[in-house]
Order: sequence, then C-alpha cells, then structure tokens
Amino acid sequence: MKIQKPIAVLVAWSSLLFEMRAQAPEQMVQRPHARVLIRPYEGATLPPARLKNSDRIYSLIRAGKLYLTVQDALAVAIENNLDLELDRYGPIGAEWNLERLRAGGALPGVTAGNTLANQATSGQGVAGSQLTAGVSGNGGGGGGGGTNAVISQIGPVTQNLDPVLQSTIGFFHSTAPQANPLQSRVSELIDSRHLYNNLVQQGLITGGYVQVAANESYLKENAPTDLLNPSVAPVVQLFVTHQLLQGFGIAVNSRFIRVAEKGIGAARETFRSQLLNVVVNVLNLYWDLVTASDDLKVRQRALDAAQKVVDDTQKQIDLGAIPRVDIYAVQAQLSGRRQDLAIAEATVRQQENLLKSALSRTGLADPIIDAAEVVTLDRIQVPDQDNLPALRELLARALAHRPDVALAKIGDESSKISALGTANGILPVLRGIASTTDVGLAGTGRPEAGPVDSYYVGGLGAALGQVFRRNFPTERGAVLFQGQLQNRIAQGDYGIDQLQLQQSDLIERRNMNQIVVDISNQMTALRQARARYSQAVDSRALQQELLEKEQQMFSFGTAKIADVVAAQQSLLAAESTEVAALSAYSHARISLDQVLGETLEANHISIEEAQTGRVARESKPPADVAGSSR
Repeated sequence: MKIQKPIAVLVAWSSLLFEMRAQAPEQMVQRPHARVLIRPYEGATLPPARLKNSDRIYSLIRAGKLYLTVQDALAVAIENNLDLELDRYGPIGAEWNLERLRAGGALPGVTAGNTLANQATSGQGVAGSQLTAGVSGNGGGGGGGGTNAVISQIGPVTQNLDPVLQSTIGFFHSTAPQANPLQSRVSELIDSRHLYNNLVQQGLITGGYVQVAANESYLKENAPTDLLNPSVAPVVQLFVTHQLLQGFGIAVNSRFIRVAEKGIGAARETFRSQLLNVVVNVLNLYWDLVTASDDLKVRQRALDAAQKVVDDTQKQIDLGAIPRVDIYAVQAQLSGRRQDLAIAEATVRQQENLLKSALSRTGLADPIIDAAEVVTLDRIQVPDQDNLPALRELLARALAHRPDVALAKIGDESSKISALGTANGILPVLRGIASTTDVGLAGTGRPEAGPVDSYYVGGLGAALGQVFRRNFPTERGAVLFQGQLQNRIAQGDYGIDQLQLQQSDLIERRNMNQIVVDISNQMTALRQARARYSQAVDSRALQQELLEKEQQMFSFGTAKIADVVAAQQSLLAAESTEVAALSAYSHARISLDQVLGETLEANHISIEEAQTGRVARESKPPADVAGSSR
C-alpha cells in the first residue's frame, strides 16, 4: 500500500501534463458579429463552463506538498472556487436583462397588425367599385383572434421600442358567382390579385408608436366592364397614436429600463458580497489550518516530553532511586499524549481537506490535489496595538464599503422608480390617434368598357405619382377616453406600493441600528481576544518556568514524579489555550473586517480580477523547494 500511493500520484501527474491546456477564456457573452440584416436573428455565444482548475494551484505543488501563503490561497480560490464561478453569471445576466428591457413591450412584435393587408382597395375592380358605392362589405379577409398568452403587469406597459418591419406578399386567385351580373357582365367573376403590404413601426418612449405603411394591390379580372384592367392601387399611410394621461411620459415608460440599469449595479454588489464571503471562508479555513498545525506541534512536543519523563523515570527505577510503581503514572501520561497527537493529526487532515475543497473546482476528486499535503507559509501576527478608531468613524466606513448597504440603497431606488407605474396607473386612459393616407389608382385603359380618364391610364409609376402628389388624401383624428367609475384596483396597487416604500425606510433604519451593534460587538470581541491572547502567552511562559523547576527538583530527588506530570499537563493546557486564543484573535480580526465590508481591501483583492477569474499576481513556491520537480 505504501508503494501504490506514490505510483498513483506519478500516473496522475503524467495524465495532467499530457492534458495540460491553455487557460480557459473569460466568462463573457460574445455578441453576434454578422451583417446588419442578419445580426438580429443570431444568438449570442458563451464559452463553455470552466470545470477545470487553473494552473496556479498545480504550480504551487512541489514534491507532493502544496505550499500556500494566505495571498496564494486567496488567488487560487478566486480562480477555482465553484461558488464564485456560479456568481460570475449574475452581472452578465443583469446586462442581458437590461438589453431585453431596452426593447420595451411585454411581448416582442407589432402592437397592432397591418389592417391594410388583404382588403379590397376602394375603386379597384368590381369589388372595389361596390365597396365605394357602399353596396358590399369588405370580405377580402381579415386577421383572426390573437393566440398569445395574456400578460398581467401593474402599471402601463412600455411600447415595443425596437423598430419592426412587417412585410406581406399575397397571391390570390378567386372565382365568385355573380347572381346579379349587371355590373360585371359575367356569370362568374375571376380575379387574379397580388398584394404587397409593408409596414414599419417604431415605439416611442414617451408613450405611443408610429406606423408607416406602404401597400400595393394589383388586380386583373375577367369583367369586361372594368375601365382599368389590369390595375394597380398603391396606398401610403402614416399612423400615430399616443397616450396623453395613463402611460404618458419618459419617466413612467423608462422605469423598467432604469430599474434594469440599477440591477447591473445590484448584480455587481451581489457578486462583491459573494466574493467577500468566499474570501472570509478561505481566510478562516487557512488560519484554522495554521492553528491546527500549531496545536499538532504542541501535541508533538507534549508527547516528546512525556516520552522523556518515561525514559528518565525508568532510569531512576533502574538505579533504585524511586519505586517501580511510579512507572505506571508516567506511562498513562504517555498514552494520553499519543491519543492527543492522533486526534490533532486527524484535525489537520480534516482542515486540509476543507481548504483544498474550497480551492479546487474538482475538489478532492483530483488525485494530485488529494495527495498533496498543504504547507502553510504564513503565521498569525498579533500587532502590538489594534488602534481602533471611534465607533462613529467605523460606522461611516461600513456604510461606504458594505455590499448589503449598497444593495439596500439600490433596492430602495429601484422601488421608487417602479412605483411610478402604480402612480401613473391611477390616471384614466386618454389616447390621441392621427393618421394620413394617400392612395393612387392606375391601369391599362379598356375603351370598349367605356370612356377612360387618361389621368388614370398608366402603370405603377403613374399611381405612385398620385400618391406622392397627395391627389387623394384622407386625414383622420380621434381621441379615446376610458376611465373607471371607482378605480379601486389601481388605487389599491398604489396604496400597497406606498406602504412598501415606507416599510423599506423602516427596515433600512433597523438594519442601520443592527450594523452599529455588530460593529460594537466585533470591536469588543477583538479587544477581548487580544486580552485573552496576552494572558495566555504570560500563562504559558509561567507554566514553562514551573515545569523546568519541577524537572530540576526531580533530578535532585526533591520532587516527585507526580509533580512533574502535573506541571507537564499544566504546560500543555497553557500552550493549547495560547493556540486557541491566537485562533480566536484571527477570527475576531476577520469578523471585524467583514462587518466593516473591508475584507477585500484588507487582503488586496481586485473586483475586476475576481470577475474575470484571473489573478495577475504571480504565485511562486518557496525558494528552497522551487527547484524540485512536480
């Protein structure tokens, strides 16, 4: 078994070197780069998920040992931590949400369909003549009922702000029996019709939309009474509708866009909060491993001292200076120290596994990382003084740096922007509608059908000339008013929104008070941790001197073995207390930085590097092992 593990490690190293590849690309969405007409119909591309570790963690392994400073541990975690990799998608998703909301509308598409498609044009052909005379309805076809799902949204819905092009080309061949052939002079009317309908619509952020439609109808039929056959009838229409009360104004129609812009900042603050949590977790795991290793050294020294006492006691027994029964007490002490050492070794292994899991995307499934022993190169430093500023100054620093404070501020601003919708929704609907339409008509004259006005003889060019000269204009204007007699739904939505805004203010004040309490508690905890550490250092020094005195007295025969054993136990307890106090101080320092929101600044973490998942600072193993092969 002792030979198999190194062989497995060598095999894993060989496979790693064989599969070594370049660093994975940054996690960002690539927009389409096709031509302008094709680009809107292509999807964005996203690099595959990064499931492998960066090279940094492997570069720090030498001879089966992973050498880590605290800065190296943080850099490896930023590049490889899975929780942080998941959180990188947040800002990207927020940017695409803004892209979506900048298009406006509850659903993409034209707000109103092209009503000019498939209709009989007035004055064109037999059906058009009958329509003009008012003796026939328009049965040329119309739109069916909509099949889209209904979207419920509080407040006015912003118009679709992306320009929309709708083009319809229709070819129709129809045969209609003529019960009264007085006009058509045929028993069955056979029509060949071509329709070319084009519409461009642009939504207005102020609360309306503009449509420009250009349609052409070509007709050829077998009626001998047609003066123009075949004929063309172009139609150009400008249609404008706008809200004048509910749904009016840039402020109310851009509210979701502005909330989405705030959402990008919120996503970045959320990522910063997650990054802060990851850094705090790695720091705690790193220093826990440091203190666990220190405790292991304490247990090892205690075992060595207990072994020395056993050896010295055995010598005293062999010389006949003390009775043989004294050996049992020191052997029991030695057995206890061995058990303590085994527990300390298991604790170190557990802390190593926790730290390596936080530093690797593959966790302990990677045999190289699993087999590597973590060697911590930094030690906890307790400064002579903490020099903590006043509580008021620390509160100001916390308000400037804590991501939850920034998120709460963004949330309040977003809520106030969204509330514009419910405030505007109380107003009645007042909509203005205006349109202007120009038509033309031209075709091939049929003298046998009757006298033909030369003004209408010609092709599409002649008909378009009539349109652009506005020979046959039609203007239309309308005002639509719609109001609720009680309007309880809109008033209820507005009341709920305003109550929630006031609740947010109260929650913000409550959170502010809690921040003050948290800072004060962490300041007290840090001071207590320093005092306990100083006391533990002094106690350990005194116990060390006491043990040395007891050992000297035992060697001169003026002390009993039980006194030496008791002094060893007291020293072990004092050393363990010192290690625990050092760990408590490191956690208190980390917690104070966390409650102030200054963890990233205190550890020189760059948000930009964390978002890309690549730390520019180079990591190197210690010089004494740098020449070793991995």
